[in-house]
Amino acid sequence: MPRATVDITPEGQRPDEDPSLAVRNNGGAPPSTEPAPAGRREALLLLSFGGPEGHDDVMPFLENVTRGRGIPRERLEEVAEHYHHFGGVSPINDQNKALIAALEKELSAAGSDLPVYWGNRNWAPYVEDTWARMAEDGIEHVYVLATSAYASFSGCRQYHEDIARARVATASPARPGGPTAEKLPHYYDTPGFVQANADALAAALATLPAELRDGARLVATAHSIPDTMAAVAGPDGHAYEAELMAAAERVVAQVAPDRPFDLVWQSRSGPPSVPWLEPDVNDHLRVLAQAGETAVVLFPVGFVSDHLEVIWDLDNEAKQTAEEVGLAFARAATAGTHPAFVESMRGLLEERRAGGLPRLGTDCPASCCFVQSHRRSPADTAANGRPQLS
Repeated sequence: MPRATVDITPEGQRPDEDPSLAVRNNGGAPPSTEPAPAGRREALLLLSFGGPEGHDDVMPFLENVTRGRGIPRERLEEVAEHYHHFGGVSPINDQNKALIAALEKELSAAGSDLPVYWGNRNWAPYVEDTWARMAEDGIEHVYVLATSAYASFSGCRQYHEDIARARVATASPARPGGPTAEKLPHYYDTPGFVQANADALAAALATLPAELRDGARLVATAHSIPDTMAAVAGPDGHAYEAELMAAAERVVAQVAPDRPFDLVWQSRSGPPSVPWLEPDVNDHLRVLAQAGETAVVLFPVGFVSDHLEVIWDLDNEAKQTAEEVGLAFARAATAGTHPAFVESMRGLLEERRAGGLPRLGTDCPASCCFVQSHRRSPADTAANGRPQLS
């Protein structure tokens, strides 16, 4: 039976969005190699996707995400059931609050009183409102930490565009665009992100029966994206898939050196006519079972927190698939608020504030990872795809 789906992936821009906005309005400033000026009022912004906070928020949220794309109402109602299954609340909100609290504690312990703000692309607190609040608070420069560790249009460039849109909305004669901003670099290869994922993978392995642990297949998962987007390289020439492979290799090397693993994809969205990265995690589990594997451990290295996409796609659908094909199943946690991950984020921030040289392959201008959005017909919109859930 076809799943309730709708095309609400983050890679497409709404018709009212200008894809050159971030570049023209300098939404993300080039990394500075000079220390922050003494006395400048600075802040850290956690920038994320957003999600509903209750049953009444679900449809307005989905309408927000799909605005301008002609999605049929009945299709949105089907997808809304995913959220209603969890009380209408997206886990990403509490997870972001927990990460902010952890960052504030980490900064305070290091002797920093840098304020931490929170803004979202698709739901309150909207980044535009947060930017206005920072301007009112007298913040002059913002370091932006996005809840995506990798290069890609939706994982990096679109966050530059969110910043640009917020600066335009906050512009005034006295301070055009409000605070200046720079996005912190990709962090898929930072020691803390790798350590957090490695610890989670080890813990997941330990939940399997002892006789299955050594032979369990390790499978890294990440959000699938269109092939055309995946082919766009980041600042070091590495594309999304290469960065994910590099992160997964580091994680496995800490837990089970020289052990083979697979990188597969989840959360596919969009019309079937548009090629996306494959194989899908559920298809891969079936192939593993046919090949004689008896156990599998999934580690979602492509995600920062256990939001609805991770829970729905892995803890529900992938787990069910594993049971159907006779695979023992375990799923590792994401980085979340792991102390090593939080410490690495503080390190990135302090490195940037001190005017450290850009990190090779992880710093990028707002013009990186640009791809034109896929223009969809009503027929494509109604086609069976997978939603972006958060």
